[in-house]
Amino acid sequence: MQLNHYTTTFTPKTFPITVVCDNVTNAPNIGSLFRVCDAFGVQQLVFCGEHIPLGRKMTKTSRATEKAVNYEVVSDLKTKILQLKAENYKIVSLEITNNSQALDSFQLPKNAPIALIVGDENFGVHEDILALSDSVVHITMFGQNSSMNVVQATNIALYEFTKQL
Repeated sequence: MQLNHYTTTFTPKTFPITVVCDNVTNAPNIGSLFRVCDAFGVQQLVFCGEHIPLGRKMTKTSRATEKAVNYEVVSDLKTKILQLKAENYKIVSLEITNNSQALDSFQLPKNAPIALIVGDENFGVHEDILALSDSVVHITMFGQNSSMNVVQATNIALYEFTKQL
């Protein structure tokens, strides 16, 4: 028999992971990020930017998970990252760079909370944020495209992180 969200036997769990969004502004993506963060037991979801649409278009995709996920909206990403660093978070950016490490071979730092930085839909994680990161990881891809939707990439990264934790 197929199970649904009322009949599954999954045990709720929260992981020491905060997902920080670098100017993600597409309402369906925001709604989907709520669902992903709920599914993977993320401690907090942080949206950084000036115009974060949290209205009807977002809730259509979130399916009420915005009520279950601890989240905040802040205007300045750099300030938020410096705050997380002061709280001993390890900052891990998800971006393809010259120095990025493949996600599937990356070992999470032990005994420290993680802040996973994901980039905006057009420009990814900005250079100044990459410079503040403790690690930069990428998803190895085998097609001709060099990028992936922010929600799909976040899904993959959170699956790998929670598997390690």
